[in-house]
Amino acid sequence: MGHQRSENTLVIRIMVVEEIGLLRSALRTVLSSEHDLEVVAEIGEQRSILPVAARERPDVVVVDVDLTAADTRGVLTRLREQLPHVALLALSGRWTADSLRRALAAGTLGFAGTDVTPAQLVRIVRSVAGGNRVIDPAVAAAVLNPPPNPLTTREREILSAAAEGLPPKEIANRLYLAHGTVRNRMSAILRKTGARNRLEAIRRAQERGWL
Repeated sequence: MGHQRSENTLVIRIMVVEEIGLLRSALRTVLSSEHDLEVVAEIGEQRSILPVAARERPDVVVVDVDLTAADTRGVLTRLREQLPHVALLALSGRWTADSLRRALAAGTLGFAGTDVTPAQLVRIVRSVAGGNRVIDPAVAAAVLNPPPNPLTTREREILSAAAEGLPPKEIANRLYLAHGTVRNRMSAILRKTGARNRLEAIRRAQERGWL
């Protein structure tokens, strides 16, 4: 894997997929500083992954996106089907057993946390470019030692019902609770998950294995 820059240098072509512009620039700076790495594309939108990869033909795609989302996994799966030589390296600040399993199913080869050092990131990129599976020790530790679930049994029941798409009134009827109780418990759920709304709370709870 890699492209020849000169007689003595094999260059690894990299595409960076990061929604946050500042982080995208930081990744480009870190990776481009290495003589054998070249960032050939950097994108912030998931919909651009397939056309840009088809045009640039990267060796490694570094992605920091929500791998629990079905549409994201679908795009990455199609990428691997269309460009089987491409190695996927996934970054995430919240690895769980579920997100690791989903990333594996999408064909991901490398796994790292967003707090990985520049030197570690460069080593992982080189390793996955060579076809090796790499799981950063911090990722393994996060998966094997997940944070305790802060949600009570009743809060998990309410959030599970919300994940089915039930409105608060129907949740209250199903669980034999007052409507005000469901509203108060949902407020507690948002606070504990750090979410702005119930959809975000559902996603975060699922990512962390709390639901």
